[in-house]
Amino acid sequence: MKILITGATGQVGHELQRTLQAMGEVIAVDRSRMDLSNLQQVRHVIRTVRPGLIVNAAAYTAVDQAQSEPALAMQLNAHAPAAMAEEAKRLDAVLIHFSTDYVFDGSKAGHYEEDDPTSPVNVYGESKRQGELAIAATGIPALIFRTQWVYGLHGKNFLLTMLRLAAQRTELRVVDDQVGAPTWARTLAEATAEVVRLGQGQDLSWWRERAGLYHLTAQGETSWCGFARRIVALSNLASKPSVVGIPTTDYPTPARRPANSRLSCEKFIRTFCALPDWDDALVRCMREQPAVASPPA
Repeated sequence: MKILITGATGQVGHELQRTLQAMGEVIAVDRSRMDLSNLQQVRHVIRTVRPGLIVNAAAYTAVDQAQSEPALAMQLNAHAPAAMAEEAKRLDAVLIHFSTDYVFDGSKAGHYEEDDPTSPVNVYGESKRQGELAIAATGIPALIFRTQWVYGLHGKNFLLTMLRLAAQRTELRVVDDQVGAPTWARTLAEATAEVVRLGQGQDLSWWRERAGLYHLTAQGETSWCGFARRIVALSNLASKPSVVGIPTTDYPTPARRPANSRLSCEKFIRTFCALPDWDDALVRCMREQPAVASPPA
């Protein structure tokens, strides 16, 4: 089976290339080969490769910048996935697409379920919501994985930012009233690979029976401040700064963030496989620090 991975140089795309390598012929493309702002190019690449599975790990993820670039965010996060889904339909292919907790407004007291009403509080969340709706509208056997707080030792993310700042400062002030589950990019890639492994050799009816929305994150919960404290504690820095919790109101940003980003992953776990605790995954990730270059400025 041919597997087309988009967003090859991103956090998740980078990990997917490793975990899906044994599942078939992997063709990984980055923006230079498939620019999501060019729908004609998106369609051309898919028609040329003719994959049996498309794993879309590409997206516009600059949450604050999206507030001033709504058209571009919508193009990359909604229109491009719609084009991918339409091309998958032409090929009788399967689509796996990654979405976000930001489709919710964060006002729920408990964990969000897949069928809870969506109500994004920022442009990024709305663009991802429209992507979900567009894919579903095609009726293809697609799996949409909502995830959150993605990090790793590759690309740009909260973990690398905290490591960089921790090496420069004696104190870090981090928001402590937004709650979610930090999710290692490799956790996403490994879980996705397990889904693909289970589906190997199955016909489209197997995928159709399991198609739809799933929440896919690490288990457990913490705040951004709690996440930062564990990053600092697990870092190999000789001198470690203190991490002080602050309210969201003390750290204003162009885009609002949901206060509660907790997602229930029971549906995914029942259907496919177990998922690790966020802290266990972070410990595993941080063990690879020595092999990684210094975080980017």
